[in-house]
Amino acid sequence: MSRPPLEVADIFRAHGPAYRRAQAGHLSLGQLKAMSAIEACRTAELGGHVARCDDCQRLAVSYNSCRNRHCPKCQGSAARVWLAERQADLLPAPYFHVVFTLPAQLAAIAFQNKAVVYDLLFKAAAQTLQTIAADPKRLGARLGLIAVLHTWGSALTHHPHVHCIVPGGGLSPDGERWIACRKGFFLPVRVLSRFFRRLFLEKLTDAHARGRLSFFGDLTSLAAPEALATYLAPLRRAEWCVYAKPPFGGPAAVLAYLSRYTHRVSISSSRLVTMDDQTVGFRWKDYRRADPATGAVKMATMALSPAEFIRRFLIHVLPSGFHRIRHYGLLAKGPNAVPLENLRALILKQTPQPAAVHEDPAEPNESKAAPARACPCGGAVRIIEVIGRGGAWRARPLAPLWCDSS
Repeated sequence: MSRPPLEVADIFRAHGPAYRRAQAGHLSLGQLKAMSAIEACRTAELGGHVARCDDCQRLAVSYNSCRNRHCPKCQGSAARVWLAERQADLLPAPYFHVVFTLPAQLAAIAFQNKAVVYDLLFKAAAQTLQTIAADPKRLGARLGLIAVLHTWGSALTHHPHVHCIVPGGGLSPDGERWIACRKGFFLPVRVLSRFFRRLFLEKLTDAHARGRLSFFGDLTSLAAPEALATYLAPLRRAEWCVYAKPPFGGPAAVLAYLSRYTHRVSISSSRLVTMDDQTVGFRWKDYRRADPATGAVKMATMALSPAEFIRRFLIHVLPSGFHRIRHYGLLAKGPNAVPLENLRALILKQTPQPAAVHEDPAEPNESKAAPARACPCGGAVRIIEVIGRGGAWRARPLAPLWCDSS
């Protein structure tokens, strides 16, 4: 894969030192680590290796990646590994995509209490789906789901929301049969929205009563229970955004869709346009200019100062140890989990599917074996020397050197 002409790392290397000095004492350890990792990713600072082609003797230098989960360069391989593992978990059923979004007033509280509020968002979204699905008037079944946290909007603003990928059906209360939802319809969105609103506000109020929330700046007054109740009162009547998308075409489509969400970071380098001493330009989706007829969203270019761009990027650094991908219900792992083989058998017994709907995972050797790296000439490339961190490679080239930093 060719390297983009401009990368997030380039912005951090050019403007990161000045930003650190200006924000000294105001950046978390996690944010500082993310900045350092992104700046050093795939450079000599992290070491690497030298490889040689067996045929033409061409040499290639490759530097190690930082593997930080906020680094745009390092998410591709992590997503491929995760998706290969998830392929074995797919069920032969339609899948739905449901999004739960926090109102802007709560996003401000979440920004100051990331670990607590993001965790509440996960739990409230999962519990909403499971509770409404278990209602005999709705589906009357036990659900499973995968939830992925995103905290950004297209303009890098703070916009916490959870994407849930849910099989269209669930296990009956007695565990003897699969109950499928109606074709093309999962659960009523308005019912989900109202229940999610009530559940989240209850959990947030309880966390406040337990002393788990902290408030700073303009929100300092919310430390008082009466002030928080007044702040939340309008939200108890407002409509919250819960969005359900149509079902996918099959397991392959689910995997393709998941690959765009699971390991995404707030902005990829492909969206960057320009950088100089004064501004950083990037493409974003301007939903205000959406076509009213088709709903198509136009791309626009936004220019920010380098300091503001870095600030917005660092907003989305998650607390250390926080899991942004979680599994619930039938798709949760653990000693009491329902075997997926049993679920597949019940689904096929209840609603027989063509054999092509469920794609069996590849054999272990096929899914885990990395393909042999090839030289531009087509020959196999083998590692001949390892470079230590910050070390220099001093071997004499046997042919014109080509450097791979992709």
